[in-house]
Amino acid sequence: MSQSESPIKIKVDTQYLEQQSDAADNKYLFSYTITIINLGDTNVTLKDRHWIITDANGKESEVKGPGVVGETPTISPNTAYQYSSGTVMETPVGFMHGFYGMEDTQGKRFLASIPAFRLAVPGILQ
Repeated sequence: MSQSESPIKIKVDTQYLEQQSDAADNKYLFSYTITIINLGDTNVTLKDRHWIITDANGKESEVKGPGVVGETPTISPNTAYQYSSGTVMETPVGFMHGFYGMEDTQGKRFLASIPAFRLAVPGILQ
């Protein structure tokens, strides 16, 4: 199964954490809440993640690893799994995208694409 055939839909909500950020030190913290919805007809398990984070200077960093927030959740058909995490950037604007490595009940692996989303200090973009 390719990314385009994935039964997974992903929604993202972001938030700037002003109290934990320090613009004078080029430290901008953002949280994001991810909702992973299984639109398929079989259980799927999130096995790993691969994020690409790009700041406004074009600096890219990658994050890879097993599961998310210490879990490898199994998501039943027509249900969702939600978690929150965060990232630090050196600029007040950036983007994240990537994919989750998923596995269905037959052991078939596939990728669930995480569409690019913007992280931005409120009011910085008009």
